[in-house]
Parts: sequence; C-alpha cells; structure tokens
Amino acid sequence: MLRDKDTLLRKLHELRSEHRDLDTVIGRLQGETSDQLHLQRLKKRKLLLKDEIAWIESRLIPDNIA
Repeated sequence: MLRDKDTLLRKLHELRSEHRDLDTVIGRLQGETSDQLHLQRLKKRKLLLKDEIAWIESRLIPDNIA
C-alpha cells in the first residue's frame, strides 16, 4: 500500500499537518471547554498520529548496517 517513497513522503506530510492542527485545537480547548471526553479523544488521535509518523519515518530511513 504505502510502498514507494513519494507516497510515504506525501502521507508523512499529511499526518504532520493533522498533528499540528490537533495541537492547536487541543491548546484552545483546554482552557475553554468542560467537554473532557472530546478533549481526550483528540489527544488520543494525536498520539496515534505520532506513532504513525514515527513508523513512516522509520521506513524512510535506509538500513545502512554493515
């Protein structure tokens, strides 16, 4: 599915963008809302994105172990 480098880079860009957007939204909501469930869901999504970003980055790093 995500095999070629261009596809991985495009996906990485999308995930990083969504991660930044969530960071902004979470920052705004923390001081304004009493809806803790919604805030927890956003934080969980952000953590999942972080994991997926790390996975893709690890795929883009070539194996140069000699």
